[in-house]
Amino acid sequence: MLSRLPRVSFGTQVLIGLVLGVALGLVARATGASADNPTWLSETLRIIGSSFVTLLRTIVPPLVFLAIVSSIANLREVTNAARLAWQTLLWFAITALISVGIGIATGLLLDPARGAGVTAADAAEPSRTGGWLDFLTGIIPANALGLSASANDAGVNLSFNVLQILIVAIAVGIAVVKVGDAAEPFLTFSRSALSVVQKVLWWIILLAPLATVGLLGNAIVAYGWDTLGSLGRFTLAIYVGLLLVIGVLYPVLLRVHGLSVRQFFSGAWPAIQLAFVSRSSIGTMPVTQAVTERNLGVPRAYSSFAVPLGATTKMDGCAAIYPAIAAIFVAQFFGVQLGLTEYLLIAFVAVIGSAATAGVTGATVMLTLTLSTLGLPLEGVGLLLAVDPILDMGRTATNVAGQALIPTIVAKREGILDRAAYDAARRGLPWATETPVAPEERPARDAETGADTSPPRQNQPEPAR
Repeated sequence: MLSRLPRVSFGTQVLIGLVLGVALGLVARATGASADNPTWLSETLRIIGSSFVTLLRTIVPPLVFLAIVSSIANLREVTNAARLAWQTLLWFAITALISVGIGIATGLLLDPARGAGVTAADAAEPSRTGGWLDFLTGIIPANALGLSASANDAGVNLSFNVLQILIVAIAVGIAVVKVGDAAEPFLTFSRSALSVVQKVLWWIILLAPLATVGLLGNAIVAYGWDTLGSLGRFTLAIYVGLLLVIGVLYPVLLRVHGLSVRQFFSGAWPAIQLAFVSRSSIGTMPVTQAVTERNLGVPRAYSSFAVPLGATTKMDGCAAIYPAIAAIFVAQFFGVQLGLTEYLLIAFVAVIGSAATAGVTGATVMLTLTLSTLGLPLEGVGLLLAVDPILDMGRTATNVAGQALIPTIVAKREGILDRAAYDAARRGLPWATETPVAPEERPARDAETGADTSPPRQNQPEPAR
């Protein structure tokens, strides 16, 4: 009997989760729930959402380490591996530069500080700040696992630094290549362990619709929308800038490279929507990597390097749009006139600063780095904290979209993009196929050019455009 019931697609499940999350969040607020006064409903939503993000963050360290070690070993057969890395960094910088230009133009046109309901009493320095030396301290691994611990009243909390894990994995991957045949057992184990981790990841992804209910419902309970009044113009400016990046800049780049805009966003949607509700690029990274490879057709050997790197340094929302508009807001609020030199410095920080703060990434860190570089008062950060969670949803979604976009573009430019996967019908699943394609079933590619050398496949559906 149950087998006869129509199957609800994953995409539809997520949309249902979004609607239920909003509805339950509004119900919780209507019954008196708030961040300071939780109820059973709001606490249930919080636990569901936070548990899902915790599961994703838990799988990040082994996924990053194993994927990068395996990818470096796989790149032995690709002669343009160094070119891929440089192309990735170049396009990170190009899109960051264009994005910060959009942010500056949006800030100047919309005048974000006009009519703001905040006062000087709201100004306060943040607890975390960004500095140019943070890159050096953040890139050196504290231990082999990139882990750190902090003690509090509840016990000892462990956290990880993705950039440090990235460095350790790159070093181990290069060592595997240099050792040669003696490292094959280790490499075989790494590939096997990676397959196991990816299977666990798939199980976690299946919980995404339920997690969407909790994450979005909790966001409405915790932040509401009543704080928008005092900083409505600033909030509008941020979201206009973000929409211009994700809705204009990215589609233009896709079209220029001959790629379908609809296919990209339908393929990247699972990661983008999760980023919006979870507000965590790192937590979303396993999903970003999965959709980049399996929906967008980026080879695993490349995506497992580019996506983790992007998750720590590629942030058009947090590192370009937000600090540009926020710096203009702070300057206007304190009556400081910005000139051409200051705007060039904003662009410089957006392009280079995300790497300088990669060990402690975050919009607040990037903003303090921008303000300190411009000589603006850091107390201005406190003016914007009231709406930061609401802004962070859009910022993170934009970040993740860019983290999927750049590997796709670079793979297309280098001739290694699997167009069959990119153009495939999604069928309402998180990605085009429920199970990973076995290596022997993947298209054969020329090691020099990346061109598909496998025999033509028969009875293939017409690609969706």
